Amino acid sequence: MSAKSLTRRESEIAELFAWGASKKEVAERLFISERTVENHARKIYEKTGVSKVNELSAWWFCTKFHISFDLSPLKRKIIATMLLVFMIPQFVDFDNAAIRTRTSTCRTVRVTRSRRKTEDDFATVIM
Repeated sequence: MSAKSLTRRESEIAELFAWGASKKEVAERLFISERTVENHARKIYEKTGVSKVNELSAWWFCTKFHISFDLSPLKRKIIATMLLVFMIPQFVDFDNAAIRTRTSTCRTVRVTRSRRKTEDDFATVIM
């Protein structure tokens, strides 16, 4: 099944599901009702032949990045490992940068240790 068989709206919704959005988040982002998202999701599942959102996510990434569904288990593990290696830097905390997330926003706060040798030796300074 190719992504070309999905409508433009179904493709948008499938992509948002693939990136981990909930039905409520999809509805809010696309300014449609949750019931409409459920109807589109049902049609997407029928067209793609999947039954769960994690299967839809795998289908979307394989379709988007032209990964064959007929790969051997060894090739699939190699590709999964390569994708993981590329994604690890997004999850690792470099240069003492702490990432705090809220429901709809993400901001980065840099935290550094104070260099002064006083009683505030272990205090942190937020820039």
